[in-house]
Amino acid sequence: MGKYIGPKSKIARRFGEAIYGADKVLEKRNVPPGQHGLARKRKKVSEYGTQLSEKQKAKYTYGLLEKQFSRTYEQAARMGGITGENLLKLLECRLDNVVYRLGIAPTRAAARQLVSHRHICVNGSVVNIPSYSLRAGDVVSVREKSKSLEVITESLAGGRSRYAWLEWDAATMSGKFLQKPEREEIPENIKEQLIVELYSK
Repeated sequence: MGKYIGPKSKIARRFGEAIYGADKVLEKRNVPPGQHGLARKRKKVSEYGTQLSEKQKAKYTYGLLEKQFSRTYEQAARMGGITGENLLKLLECRLDNVVYRLGIAPTRAAARQLVSHRHICVNGSVVNIPSYSLRAGDVVSVREKSKSLEVITESLAGGRSRYAWLEWDAATMSGKFLQKPEREEIPENIKEQLIVELYSK
């Protein structure tokens, strides 16, 4: 199971956005990485460069590597409707993303680890596959013996935005995946049409 383990602040500075969550380094130095930052003359980015950058941003945001991302895109292309929107909907259906959206984990990387370490259940059964795709009606819960974990209790205490496609029950520490979100409900700043154009070349 592959994942990106390089410097995250460097990636966030490249895109100028806190794609991995709150980042003190990005707040202090919101300039591109490298010795000269903004001082170095940068060439005008080509159309291909813009499309590639958008794909990379989506990949890093959701924590996927290239092969997994391209497979997800192929799946989205086979579905009916708008491919770009389908892609984002599939990414939002991932178990690690839903654990993060529910507020059980502070970041997607932490959510991925909770799932991998068998702290999360789907419909009462432990699931340790971060890419597990949820369906409407699935219930995601914290495993009974994991409910006192510090990372989970702190994340839930911190509060999190609630989403229309998810229903949270604080008493049982579980959330229901109601449906795939519509594009306007997904808060990520991703121009999915550029990704579609890139893969269409």
